[in-house]
Amino acid sequence: MKKNLLYTKSQSWIKKFNNLLIISGPCSAENEKQVLETAKRIDKKYVQVFRSGIWKPRTRPNNFEGIGEIGFNWLKKVKEKFKFLIAIEIANSKHVEIALKHNVVDIFWIGARSTVNPFTVQEIAESLSGTDKIVLVKNPINPDLELWIGSLERLINKNINNIGVIHRGFSNFGKSKYRNNPYWKIALEFKKNLPNIPIICDPSHISGNKKYIYELSKKAIIDFGFNGLMIESHCNPSKALSDANQQIIPEKVSEIVELLKIELNQEKKYKILDLFRYQIDEIDENIISLLYERSNVSKNIGKFKKRNNINIIQSKRWEKIINNFNDLKEILGYSENFKKFIDELYKIIHDNSIFIQKNIKL
Repeated sequence: MKKNLLYTKSQSWIKKFNNLLIISGPCSAENEKQVLETAKRIDKKYVQVFRSGIWKPRTRPNNFEGIGEIGFNWLKKVKEKFKFLIAIEIANSKHVEIALKHNVVDIFWIGARSTVNPFTVQEIAESLSGTDKIVLVKNPINPDLELWIGSLERLINKNINNIGVIHRGFSNFGKSKYRNNPYWKIALEFKKNLPNIPIICDPSHISGNKKYIYELSKKAIIDFGFNGLMIESHCNPSKALSDANQQIIPEKVSEIVELLKIELNQEKKYKILDLFRYQIDEIDENIISLLYERSNVSKNIGKFKKRNNINIIQSKRWEKIINNFNDLKEILGYSENFKKFIDELYKIIHDNSIFIQKNIKL
């Protein structure tokens, strides 16, 4: 029963963001000044949620692994001063306990290193049991769709119903232009199987390089219809203590989202245009079908005339057709230009009918 909810329940929370959720902020909260300066420069017109890493699970020890609990005080100031929703990564049940105690976080995400471990996801799900917070699950490090879906099922089983996923790419085993291979096929397969679950793209972690962030964002939003983006931004990216190469200045985030919105509006215009084109296509099909039927009737008329020795050309009949057009003009109110078009069209149709009748063989 719980599993069915994953496949059938609509995730209405995404509608609050007009189906385009933009999350941005530094990879890591490094100090209060850096956090507040970054938040100040992020434009709320384009970004609804401020993200920042409090704890940073790193591949190797002795690298910067996050500031820890003190960072919640800075996030609280961001929330109060700039009115952003707040999002952080949680890697275990202890993180959940501390975050809930501070009561500042609106959106939690489970990172790729945690998603890969069902025991960890289960513990997190139990710690968040029954919460109305939004919980997003990043794809596991390796391209394992079942493991990704299984993480969501564990959340649903604990009555965590405001859920979504983040596509952050998958580990590379060789050289690639990206830090993590996007393997779009996996994300699109997820979207196909679970169309009711919002999917956010993390172009920062896919790219590992700021110069690819726009092209990946465009592919996710415009080409594949994802529901949002998580983009890492920093007030001084070159000095960032983690993932400096993939972080951009806050103003660049606004530029990217603005460009995407322009393209989305163009897409909407084309969709409206497509509706009119569908109508034209349907009418054209009917016209062609009717013209084909008319040709068959012309064949029968030709056979009848030949059998009964009747002239092919009947001038009075043509005059009657022209008079009918004139009557329709009065009824429908079409213009003289349209009448001229109809006259020319029906001359072609009439000539074709005569051709068919003349070439009938009994």
